[in-house]
Amino acid sequence: MSGAAHELTAAAPAEAPVVLSARGLCRAFGGFVAVNKVDLDVRHARVHALIGPNGAGKTTVFNLLTKFLQPTAGTIRLLDRDITRTDPAKVARMGLVRSFQISAVFPHLTVLENVRVALQRPAGLATQFWLPLRSLDRLNERAMQLIETVGLQDARDCPAADLSYGRKRVLEIATTLALDPKVLLLDEPMAGMGHEDVEVVAALVREVAASRAVLMVEHNLKVVADLCDEVTVLQHGEILTSGDYRSVSEDPRVREAYMGTDHD
Repeated sequence: MSGAAHELTAAAPAEAPVVLSARGLCRAFGGFVAVNKVDLDVRHARVHALIGPNGAGKTTVFNLLTKFLQPTAGTIRLLDRDITRTDPAKVARMGLVRSFQISAVFPHLTVLENVRVALQRPAGLATQFWLPLRSLDRLNERAMQLIETVGLQDARDCPAADLSYGRKRVLEIATTLALDPKVLLLDEPMAGMGHEDVEVVAALVREVAASRAVLMVEHNLKVVADLCDEVTVLQHGEILTSGDYRSVSEDPRVREAYMGTDHD
């Protein structure tokens, strides 16, 4: 092999494997088609954004992928296994975990206690309610590892209610990581945050995506531009286009449907 050919080969690494996919995904509510023939591939160690105007079907797609809704038609595969008719709890145990638009932490528990609660299921303690509280101490080491991963070690003993909104969302990500997801779905993780919190959470998402796939619904286009490897645009429940942010943002159909003429 010539030197030039070798350099070309070295510069073109194999594409990351698809870990979550949908084909022909549809969902109708009576006569209203909310999602229509959506094809989607989410790859390992990539951040994939799902964007579009209000009512485009983004949250419905999330609910279909995580099985909170059953599709009217189409198939969903997780880690090359068909999960189209699998219930949400089993899908979560298989490694597909999501967050919600509203922070879902226990406000009166401390940061450490919140993460310990999340660790109970993977540790096999979730249904052993008769055990004394000290039995959860075995989870402290792993809980602290997760807390340090998301930068909340200084708040380990603080009630979650005392955290800023942005730090509550960071804690929520820590509790989802406790389930060791292979694919993490984040529903508007930056919603309602100030600039400083957005930067913290974006950096955390980037770090999290180094070892797992992340699919996120996000309205902050600067975050999408800076953070996401792939962007899929929905309009009226259908995919308008997909690609990297630059190609998507330059598509005149996207500008008209979602971004306008000046989206910066």
